[in-house]
Amino acid sequence: MIHAYDEMYVDSAMNNLGDAFDYVACDLNMDKDEFLKLFISTGIAEEFGNGNPKYILGMSGPELVEEVLKEAGIERLVPPSSENINKHRDYWCGWILAFYQWYSKRPFSNIARHIKMSDIEVMFDLYHEAPEEKFADTVEKMIKEKNEPTRLQVIRKSCGITQNELAQQSGVSIRSIQMYEQRNKDINKAQMETVNNLAKVLGCKMEDLMEY
Repeated sequence: MIHAYDEMYVDSAMNNLGDAFDYVACDLNMDKDEFLKLFISTGIAEEFGNGNPKYILGMSGPELVEEVLKEAGIERLVPPSSENINKHRDYWCGWILAFYQWYSKRPFSNIARHIKMSDIEVMFDLYHEAPEEKFADTVEKMIKEKNEPTRLQVIRKSCGITQNELAQQSGVSIRSIQMYEQRNKDINKAQMETVNNLAKVLGCKMEDLMEY
């Protein structure tokens, strides 16, 4: 599975986002969901998720928060970090969010459509001592149970192409297309030729059809 940035940088990304949310909650008394919206709207979340070293390595958590507020055009007193040595629930929320974003390859904007920071906080007691993958797999299951459409379906519909038309033009059977869209078959495990043929008809890259 190809991630946006190498696993060796994941710990730094997790610590930075953990420190950021801890600072937001403990020093700024700011709602974590409010900050997440700003993080996304400024475009910094996208850069962070793509592994921009400026954000995952070059800044501390508080500095990341200050950058987000600056880009959002919010002028407020940004106090120095209290250097909270008892980092706990708020830190974990940002820490596990960074891991889940890297692990799932979902953009932060996509994650925020399905789960709130307040939801993650509720999961703290159950998952803060469990392997990170357990939390990530649970959230993936929650999202898929909400019947989120597959990327194949979203792109096909945006192109105004029916399943039958896609089958005829790509040479991929309509049954296979239906099963990929219903997640009864995993498109991530499809033959490269199959995905390539679908992508050519839809005018997108093969990776655009891969599931998170």
